[in-house]
Amino acid sequence: MAALRIEDLSFRYDRGAVDAPPVVRVGHFELADGEMALLRGHSGSGKTTLLSLVAGLLEPTLGRVEIAGQNPHALRSGARDRFRGRHLGLVFQTFNLLHGFSAMENVLAGLMFSKIPRKEHNDRARALLDRLGIDRVDARPEELSVGQQQRVAVARAVAAKPTLVLADEPTASLDPENADTAIELIKGACAEAGAALLCVSHDPAASGHFERVEDLASLAAAANVGHG
Repeated sequence: MAALRIEDLSFRYDRGAVDAPPVVRVGHFELADGEMALLRGHSGSGKTTLLSLVAGLLEPTLGRVEIAGQNPHALRSGARDRFRGRHLGLVFQTFNLLHGFSAMENVLAGLMFSKIPRKEHNDRARALLDRLGIDRVDARPEELSVGQQQRVAVARAVAAKPTLVLADEPTASLDPENADTAIELIKGACAEAGAALLCVSHDPAASGHFERVEDLASLAAAANVGHG
């Protein structure tokens, strides 16, 4: 069973504007269990929108998304939240850490809907932070460097041992040296958690870190979906 399957996906913000081209079009895209791929696209090409569709945060105009064989858009809000918590890890461009909460508490938040027994949450969160080089587990995000904040975000993303991790422009806030380190960090954490990884970026240097590289424009050009 594929970690991710996208079929004939189309999305536009204004559903009434049937003559306007979709913001996102993908005919077919599949990611195997544990596979890692980079999806390239220029700024404004719809990369973040696509990840939001995959995560079930936006509803597609047409088409279907499946994660581990389940269409998240077929689930009601509560069930979708639980499904997302168990099967998806998210690494946001701006990290989206919970301010006012410690690094430890941020990772624990990623375990809230997981299948991991609650009595194991503290040990797993602490072990992940330690493995990723965060020894100040009680520090709040604003007390950490940008690189450390990203490490906390990665720990949170893989804490629940998800099926799929989505990484949105993970190097955007980093200099080139730290950008290379960050991508390898995300890949390593996903490999250890057994998660597939879909990373989107406009950074040309990111391509050298992935065996599979796709262009969003090519996926759109090959799509067999119309404007309607």
